[in-house]
Amino acid sequence: MSLLEDLFQTPSSVSLLGAAVVFLFVLYLLSSSTQEQRKEPPGPRPLPLLGNLLQLDLSRPHNSLCHLSKKYGPVFTIHLGHKKVVVLAGYKTVKQALVNYAEEFGDREITPIFYDFNKGHGILLSNGESWKEMKRFALTNLRDFGMGKRMGEEKIIQECHYLIDKIEKHEGKAFDSTQAVNYAVSNVISAIVYGDRFEYTDTVFQAMLKRVHKTIFLTGSAAIQVYNVFPWLGPWIKTYRILMKNVEDNREEIKRIISSLKETLNPQMLRGYIDSFLMRKKSLEDSGIMDSYYHDDNLVNSVFNLFAAGTDTTGSTIRWGLLLMAKYPHIQDGVQEELSSVTGSRQVLVEDRKNLPYTDAVIHEIQRVANILPLSVPHITSQDITFQGYFIKKGTPVIPLLTSVLNDETEWESPHTFNPNHFLDKEGQFVKRDALMPFSAGRRACPGESLARMEVFLFFTSLLQRFRFTPPPGVTEDELDLTPALGFTLNPSPHQLCAVSRRNNLEG
Repeated sequence: MSLLEDLFQTPSSVSLLGAAVVFLFVLYLLSSSTQEQRKEPPGPRPLPLLGNLLQLDLSRPHNSLCHLSKKYGPVFTIHLGHKKVVVLAGYKTVKQALVNYAEEFGDREITPIFYDFNKGHGILLSNGESWKEMKRFALTNLRDFGMGKRMGEEKIIQECHYLIDKIEKHEGKAFDSTQAVNYAVSNVISAIVYGDRFEYTDTVFQAMLKRVHKTIFLTGSAAIQVYNVFPWLGPWIKTYRILMKNVEDNREEIKRIISSLKETLNPQMLRGYIDSFLMRKKSLEDSGIMDSYYHDDNLVNSVFNLFAAGTDTTGSTIRWGLLLMAKYPHIQDGVQEELSSVTGSRQVLVEDRKNLPYTDAVIHEIQRVANILPLSVPHITSQDITFQGYFIKKGTPVIPLLTSVLNDETEWESPHTFNPNHFLDKEGQFVKRDALMPFSAGRRACPGESLARMEVFLFFTSLLQRFRFTPPPGVTEDELDLTPALGFTLNPSPHQLCAVSRRNNLEG
């Protein structure tokens, strides 16, 4: 008789067997519970190697992801090649993730192209203690040099005058506003970061902005989307080579500017963010602290982040605003009538916003419809998390689909039309809407949000005070195209407008 047979013929063996059965049953229940807890978000079946790439329009991936969310729900999975990505759609889901679970969803995914840009340094495309320190330092110093303060308002108003002069030189003839608006917006962040503005005719300044615009445009191209999935293809992708040359050229120009500022640095009269960074670096080194976060790579990349982000999104929002005013002249009438009633011909100030509810509503609706950053900048989970019943593993890339927030049919009465009434009550007073999330939310919300809001308000109102924006001759309002240009951010497609002076109306 075998040992096994012998065991099962004794009372104690029966008890042992019973205990084993119970133990296995409990394990099964626990396993089933764990499997239920670890249920991953649904999504389309991926193909080998390619994942779901063939199901996405890589030139406008946000549209494809919105379509998929209608089938798979507000939390779903897609595969970009071998990489599993979780997409969050709709206001409630995105807010819950970024605000209520800010820590878990708070890290930045450093895609191959983002790593090539910054190597994990700077503010926008970094994580960990370095990111925390650089963000903290940037916020403090941007405030010190004007962000959200009277000094910042004065810098913007000064630049408004330069921009108005530039536009007046077109004498009401059709022109493309891209350069002039971007020059003005960039000069605001330049004054804060460098301590001075550039002349619009400065060829170095022009070249830097041209490269920034091209970089942001190419980063959203289909070719770079493919590179992020298959980075070994980089040397053979022409777009990638052009992109990296642009980035390197701008980095070298920033190094040259930093070097020049360092030579003229006066500890008693700090001019801007760079001066403050250089002084902090020197102070730490004088104290014998050589291994800190205040090093040249963090400085160069932080300046690059501030210069690029501080120009593109704000400049694009203003240009969308002018295009929409030309497209909807009755809304432009309402803004100009309110401005004439409240401020007349004097310079609009930030404090006037509370007395300009219709204008404020129009600006907020411009930000919603412009949808500048439809995919946000991708996040990554910092730890394992169960979110809305789905298990998401630590290190999973996450796309907060901001376009689904700004067009959420459960939040907006007419999400696919330009309707300032979204931000007005029955008495015509301004109403804040939490579902307006153009700057994202949570730990990774845009650090320059207050500056951007001030810029958009002052530039937009100053321009609407001085000019009537209309389509070029031979083009009707209906023919103005609101289809955005392709790119990482959504800029207006190339177009021209006429800016007709309202000086006589204001004087009258």
